[in-house]
Amino acid sequence: MTSWQALAQEAARWCDCGRTADLWWRDDDAADRTAALDDLLALQHETSVPVALAVVPARATPGLAQCLSALPQVDVLQHGYAHVNHAPPAEKKVELGPYRPAMAVLGELGAGWLALERLLGQRALPVLVPPWNRIAPALVPTLPEIGFRGLSAFGARRRTRLRGLIEVNTHVDLIDWKGSRGFVGAEAALGNLVDALAAARLASMEPVGLLSHHLAMDATAWDFLRSMWEKVWTLPGLRLRSARELFADAGSATGEEGG
Repeated sequence: MTSWQALAQEAARWCDCGRTADLWWRDDDAADRTAALDDLLALQHETSVPVALAVVPARATPGLAQCLSALPQVDVLQHGYAHVNHAPPAEKKVELGPYRPAMAVLGELGAGWLALERLLGQRALPVLVPPWNRIAPALVPTLPEIGFRGLSAFGARRRTRLRGLIEVNTHVDLIDWKGSRGFVGAEAALGNLVDALAAARLASMEPVGLLSHHLAMDATAWDFLRSMWEKVWTLPGLRLRSARELFADAGSATGEEGG
């Protein structure tokens, strides 16, 4: 059985149990208009798949805002503040880590949100995407206090739900950061997607996110992504959602929970 057949089979399992899997697309590290960003936006337009751009506030330019102004299926999330590593040399890279005073980190995040809101208006959602998908656990409960209603990292959600904050993660990374730093390949990407969908069906029931980095994508990666979205549109058990929809849906649900 091919990986494409495995994807179709997993979608059929969702249909068989009377449910539909939610899929969403996040792309990280946007700051300015580049040829790579143009490639991403062209693919988004061609496939009509909503995309959430994680934008670095301290680097975001008017050129970025201009090229997004007429694209209703593109949402903007906040990608930290400056995407600068503050970890000691022996530790994993992190901007929002425990190595600086919490008030300094939160102050940067607040300034970053104001900058994004001024630049992009209602296109920007108060959803935080930590650079390198890492954030100090002690900072998370304070995010609603500075205006964030969502958090998006990578992997299965492990944090307890908090009132006023929903975590909707990505699960399939198209880039092999620990190896070639290029496209992971179709087999690996599809295998990871099928595994994530199965885990959602059997346990979490959470949306499954695909993560791209337009600045690291090559032609093979773009071709795969195009083929995958075209395939997903044909599978009844899968549904493509925007970040705006997912965080609005989840936000209303978490409002009923304590913690």
